[in-house]
Amino acid sequence: MPLVTQGFKIHRLAELEWKHPPKLHFVPIGFTKENLATVLTSSSFYDPNVKSSFSWLGVTMYLTREEIFETLSSIIDIVSGGYVVIFDYFDTDAFISKKSSPKIQKKQEIFQKLGEKMIMGFNPSTLAEEIVKLRLSLYESLSPADIKRRYFQGLTDGYHAPEH
Repeated sequence: MPLVTQGFKIHRLAELEWKHPPKLHFVPIGFTKENLATVLTSSSFYDPNVKSSFSWLGVTMYLTREEIFETLSSIIDIVSGGYVVIFDYFDTDAFISKKSSPKIQKKQEIFQKLGEKMIMGFNPSTLAEEIVKLRLSLYESLSPADIKRRYFQGLTDGYHAPEH
């Protein structure tokens, strides 16, 4: 499934006519079966001595806590030139039917039928503590309201901020 999702994202960038720099690489990986460090170090383009930015959007909710932390740890293990990891996540309320929005419940049903079950969220109030245990620091964690205000205000294209 990672190639399908990645293909969609690459296609969407092309539709928007967004150009990407030559040093930007899209790395297909099945996080449940592969180790990011292994995939990167076996590639011809990755240099662990160069500052790296990892954009890990739309992924964590499909992985277990162990798989998420293993991936984050693998970044620490191989990158010596400095790095930043950008990832999104659902809060734990998204997985509690009485607290989850109807829209999120519907998304979960649809994705489960497609074989992509959403299984994991983080508690925003304890995420920083959990990240520190991995020798990482949390620079910023935005609430859905913050995301809406910063990135979606005034948009008319139908995209909207996440609810959880």
